[in-house]
Amino acid sequence: MSERSGQGPMSQTRRWVGLGVAVLLIPVGLGLRLLPGLVGDLAGGVAYAAMIYALLVAIALRLGRSGTTLLALVLTLGIELLQLTGLPAAMVEAFGPARYLLGSTFAWLDLVSAAAGVAVASGVDALLTRSRRARG
Repeated sequence: MSERSGQGPMSQTRRWVGLGVAVLLIPVGLGLRLLPGLVGDLAGGVAYAAMIYALLVAIALRLGRSGTTLLALVLTLGIELLQLTGLPAAMVEAFGPARYLLGSTFAWLDLVSAAAGVAVASGVDALLTRSRRARG
């Protein structure tokens, strides 16, 4: 079976690796947000976007890497742009932990960190896939 079908041993390994990476990126991202100022904000944003990519690998194998990359970009950039509406800020006010999923204020540089996080995750995914294929 092909990797694109979401079946077979390579696909199942990719799914579990994606899930494991997503889980590991939660505390990493939260920790990076503790770094001072812009560095912490951008590094946390990169980790958040990479986590979204990894979650998509785990739940949507049939998309393939290109589809996963595109969907991760749409989701992360969409969440950032949603902050322009004030809806996430209202949700955070009602339920504080929503800030970790939706953020609360818009910043242009967050779009850059989201795109960078997806690009890094997709690149690492490509390298790992190529390495697994080379080993057989």
